[in-house]
Amino acid sequence: MSREHFPEQNPAPRFTVETAKVLAEVAHNRQKDKLKRPYREHVLAVGDALADFDDEIRIAGYLHDIAEDTPITRQALLDMGVPERSVDIIERVTNRLHSNPDDYQAGMLEIAQDHDAALVKIADNAHNSLPERVQALAAKWPDKPPVTKYRDARPVLYAAVEVEEVRKILARANPWLLEEFDAQLDEADDTDYENLRYDSGSGS
Repeated sequence: MSREHFPEQNPAPRFTVETAKVLAEVAHNRQKDKLKRPYREHVLAVGDALADFDDEIRIAGYLHDIAEDTPITRQALLDMGVPERSVDIIERVTNRLHSNPDDYQAGMLEIAQDHDAALVKIADNAHNSLPERVQALAAKWPDKPPVTKYRDARPVLYAAVEVEEVRKILARANPWLLEEFDAQLDEADDTDYENLRYDSGSGS
């Protein structure tokens, strides 16, 4: 019997960045944030902020809250075709899966142990720290400084990745944080510029 009677099975379609965006919108469709805004806007913004990175990191960005805020399990994500690396990142940034879910800063240290997870969390932190959002939260809860934990987390997360990687994310997610980031770099720079000497190389 000829081979044409046994057509080859087509492989399962690859889980793409676009698929992740659709899944994120559907999974968070009815959810609202603290300001009663559609939560899907946040997860889409985090994914968009990672546009300069590879697809598996971007997928994790769009789906970074799916294990925290929906019943979707690790196995369900894998069964949908979400890359295992993306699922690992999602789990790493999921607060309830941390060793001590009630200790936010300890959770940041756990995230910072993984480069890819730190990238996703930097994007998450940056979007949560947009000036307009911070001001709205402060107006709603004047007795609770809403950004302290995000501010304190940033140096820990930034230290886990390259400087240019931080810049790329902040430029997309929250350009207002670039000035703060540059100030942190200046503080960390202990070069004595006043007494700096430049050797004149023979090739000049």
